Amino acid sequence: MVKITKISEKSALAKTADSAEDSFDADFEPLTAEQAQAWRQHNQVVSPWKVVALQAFVGALVAVLTGLISGQFALAASAAWGALAVVLPAIVFVRALSRQMRKMQARSAMLGLFVWELVKIVLTVALLLVAPKVIANLSWFALVAGFVVTIKVYWLAMVLGWLKPKSSSIIN
Repeated sequence: MVKITKISEKSALAKTADSAEDSFDADFEPLTAEQAQAWRQHNQVVSPWKVVALQAFVGALVAVLTGLISGQFALAASAAWGALAVVLPAIVFVRALSRQMRKMQARSAMLGLFVWELVKIVLTVALLLVAPKVIANLSWFALVAGFVVTIKVYWLAMVLGWLKPKSSSIIN
């Protein structure tokens, strides 16, 4: 008798879930062509290459300013290597992701996203690990400063309006 009760409870839960999905589907209305066009104009796609270019510019600026202010090549090289540890993996990621997103299969595209994000992380760590071998008199402080400033360019891109948070719908 206990088994029958458990089965009936499960079936009641399944019916409740089905009715919730049905009510959700009933509220769904597809967009008209005009509404879709208005949505596309309001939510334009931002090229990730713009963000990577801004990162490269800011990283180079940090390295040059570090060199000019300190007068030490080792500090400028350390800051530049920190910026490179952000920009180079970002270039690899954006290139691979732009090729991956051409695939029509969502599961394959999602798997590619995770794989290339892992490649980006491994490449970043590898660049940071080889820094002492590449740069004589490495300054970890300057390297981390160049790294952090360059990686925070995403916030600058948002301030410039390149990356807009999704706002409420304008479709009537």
